[in-house]
Amino acid sequence: MADGIRVTPVVPGTRPELADIEGRILAERGRISLLYQVLLNSGPIAAGWERMLTAVRNETTLPANLRELVILRVAVLNGASFEFEAHAPIAKRVGLSDEKIESLKQDGIAAAFDSREALMLELTDAMTRDVIVSDGLFGRLRETFDDGGIVEVVATIAAYNMVSRFLVALNVSH
Repeated sequence: MADGIRVTPVVPGTRPELADIEGRILAERGRISLLYQVLLNSGPIAAGWERMLTAVRNETTLPANLRELVILRVAVLNGASFEFEAHAPIAKRVGLSDEKIESLKQDGIAAAFDSREALMLELTDAMTRDVIVSDGLFGRLRETFDDGGIVEVVATIAAYNMVSRFLVALNVSH
């Protein structure tokens, strides 16, 4: 397994004790992706992961284009090609242009992004590369979002750092 996935994916339907969580994953996602097949090695982790990521993706007020923008940037910064490939089509569906999607792969923040998008990318870069968010950057974030919005943006970036680091550590790829 050294060249492939580092743990054996669970084939859906083969472990009766996972039927409930598999059902929730199917209901929410429409399929049990390779990521979830790996997660199913631990029922409690898969269940918690599914609930948290569903909240991040589908239950916040963060506009979908900004959500996908930061998800793709985190994937690029962490070298998580599986995550980038999974979310690029979603990003297109919610209005990100091919130019913007490709620009996310560059160092720095391209001119293609408006001021709000650039702020999101700056925050994503700070949280992912340095972990620390400067007071100046946080002040600019506060000018754009209320406390709830700040929590949602920060949680989205943090959650997708978790996703991409999980994928990279376990060598999950297409």
